[in-house]
Amino acid sequence: MNSSVLIESFAEFAKQKNIDRPTMIRILEDVFRTMIRKKYNVDDNFDIIINVDKGDLEIWRTRIIVDDNSEDIWDPDKIPLSEARKIEADFEIGEETAEEIKLEDFGRRAVMTARQTLIQKVKDLEKDIIYNKYKELIAEMITGEVYQILNREVLLIDAEGNELSIPKNEQIPKDRYRKGETVRAVVDRVEMVNSNPKIILSRTSPVFLERLFENEVPEVYDGLITIKNVVREPGERAKVAVESYDDRIDPVGACVGMKGSRIHSIVRELQNENIDVINFTDNKELYIARALSPAKISSMEIDEENSRVSVYLKPDQVSLAIGKGGQNIKLASKLVGLEIDVFREMIGEDEEDVKLEEFSDEIEEWVIQILKKVGLDTAKSVLAVPKNELISRTDLEEETIENIYSILKQEFE
Repeated sequence: MNSSVLIESFAEFAKQKNIDRPTMIRILEDVFRTMIRKKYNVDDNFDIIINVDKGDLEIWRTRIIVDDNSEDIWDPDKIPLSEARKIEADFEIGEETAEEIKLEDFGRRAVMTARQTLIQKVKDLEKDIIYNKYKELIAEMITGEVYQILNREVLLIDAEGNELSIPKNEQIPKDRYRKGETVRAVVDRVEMVNSNPKIILSRTSPVFLERLFENEVPEVYDGLITIKNVVREPGERAKVAVESYDDRIDPVGACVGMKGSRIHSIVRELQNENIDVINFTDNKELYIARALSPAKISSMEIDEENSRVSVYLKPDQVSLAIGKGGQNIKLASKLVGLEIDVFREMIGEDEEDVKLEEFSDEIEEWVIQILKKVGLDTAKSVLAVPKNELISRTDLEEETIENIYSILKQEFE
């Protein structure tokens, strides 16, 4: 293989991979210098001239002429007079020779190795380009086409044919994918796996919901409305706190849109995820009350030191505050950054009811605290909740709950 064929084939391959001209020349020079060092041990006194467009390669070796008996004849940048005169008959000691080295002089094996090295360097560079490109796109929303559906992940390809992955835990539980369909997600992270860049997308990230709002609500995109915080139970429920610095703009109304037109498209994208949009405020009590919507709070006590807040509600509001499977209170706690404990406000103290603390000799303290945390602070309030719902709310084992029911029922028998 001569130099023009080698360079032209490399240049064509590099262009296919979108490698720019200066980078092509740098890679070629690096590979040729490696060949020179293997054959001559050094490359300091070699000049390499490459013309990628014409496929031309010139390698020139420069050496200083010394006397045949000189101790310097073993220096790689020196040449004995007798050897120099074979290049040109009238050379004298002290002059400089410039000798052209042909690619063929390195041997067929070295040239073939150089070709493989060039291809590998382009592939490595392409991996770096993809890695760096997507590293800069982290938290940005992109669109890919589904091309393979696996048990643990769904594989997509972008417009340039790069492989993207949505792992199972980054998919909305209700998501169903079909080969060839387009899917939107945010770039969550980029990892190097076995020297290959792995681009991981997410549809469960709060950032994905933020980007959808930016996409659907011009005021958010333009910065007139700021998203202060987003919390999600992907595919089930989300809470979004928004704020406007312009008094003329209602941030909640703008995000929801006329008859819910803007929020509906986001809800559909998220597989009917229920989205609560609330007004952000620096007033903590008001913010907590809004976060627990649709429940109406009667009163609250904020414990700043322990990052907790106790909220008191009328009995009919407790289940609204807790929400299905405890979702509402869990998301509200994340939104405001405080652990929320819910308590029933006793209306005309029920003389027949008994506080859970009265059963501390039979029910362990940690179990009582879990029940109180979900708004169940009396015997009757616990007994009024069906077993399946109590399991969902508290994460207590069925056997534990049956034992609690048994103890509490005995009190009223």
